[in-house]
Amino acid sequence: MGKVTVEQWVELFREIGLKDADMKKWHCLFEEKNPQGHQNFLEWLGLDAKRIKEVRSL
Repeated sequence: MGKVTVEQWVELFREIGLKDADMKKWHCLFEEKNPQGHQNFLEWLGLDAKRIKEVRSL
C-alpha cells in the first residue's frame, strides 16, 4: 500500500459515513486489541511521536 496521509484516511472514513465519535471508537478498539499494530499504523501515516501519544491516549 502506498503512502496515505491522515487527511486522506479521515476522508475515507467520512465517505463511508463515520462521524468523529465513530473514528474515536475505531482508534480505541485498535489500541485495545492491537497496541503495537496501532502504533505501527500511526507511524505509517507519518504522525510524529507527540501526535501518536495523543491519539493513543484517546
